[in-house]
Amino acid sequence: MSLETEKMKESRPELFDFHGVPMIHYFTDNWENIQNFEARPDDILIATYPKAGTTWVSYILDLLYFSQTFADRQASIPIYNRVPFLEFEVPGIGSGKDLADHLPTTPRLIKTHYPVQFVPKSFWEQNCRVVYVARNAKDNMVSYYHFDKMNMIQPEAGEWSSFFQRFMDGKMGFGSWYDHVNGWWKKKQTYSNIHYMFFEDLAEDTGREIDKLCSFLGISPSADVKDKVVSGVQFDNMKKNKMANYSTIPVMDFKISPFMRKGKVGDWKNHFTVAQNQVFDEDYRKKMKDPTLQFRNEI
Repeated sequence: MSLETEKMKESRPELFDFHGVPMIHYFTDNWENIQNFEARPDDILIATYPKAGTTWVSYILDLLYFSQTFADRQASIPIYNRVPFLEFEVPGIGSGKDLADHLPTTPRLIKTHYPVQFVPKSFWEQNCRVVYVARNAKDNMVSYYHFDKMNMIQPEAGEWSSFFQRFMDGKMGFGSWYDHVNGWWKKKQTYSNIHYMFFEDLAEDTGREIDKLCSFLGISPSADVKDKVVSGVQFDNMKKNKMANYSTIPVMDFKISPFMRKGKVGDWKNHFTVAQNQVFDEDYRKKMKDPTLQFRNEI
């Protein structure tokens, strides 16, 4: 374990206001370079709020594009090196932008958790394809809670009751879930190259959602490739796969919680009290005004 990693375990980062959005410095330290990132027309940006299915969709896309041509990658290169996290900048671990700049594959698959207004303008100028993944707020909150508990470069999770309130107040890294999902949904109305996916749909019928994704991307994988993708991205298979489950990252403490915990829809019911659920639902109705954006809390 590097000295930097030891230091991270000792002192969790604090949230601060960054252009109106709560952030931690690991995702803003390289801000100017990221804003000047040179996207290419065939780049595919995978955008999500944290813990909404980013790795799942990253793995789907990587298998769709490269499982035949770069088969050795699947067993030797972790997913976070195949699909760089653009704004990630952590001493001793790496820079997402540098990784993206040196990706050997075409198209480049790049991920971000940025709210839509933070995305480098070159992605829009180059008319890049964007795959946005959204997850229902209740499950997203629970997953984020367990993630913050085990990830040393995230702020302290604290007690569930205080985390629950912070999530509703939008005092989370990358800001408010409500602003994030609504901001990207609104962008989709004016920028046609966004495919807006839902975690719950993917959990319900992975093959169907992969078909929709292929249609958006204009690719036609063989039935054999598609079957391999559907099998490879089943939650239990990914959880066991060291190249997909983040077990090789030193800042994550798997003794507290695995990076891939349950991958289920409806796990919020094991965390929310009846009173919390009532408070949450009332708050949700006030914040989610757009009738065209609907989520499912169970399937």
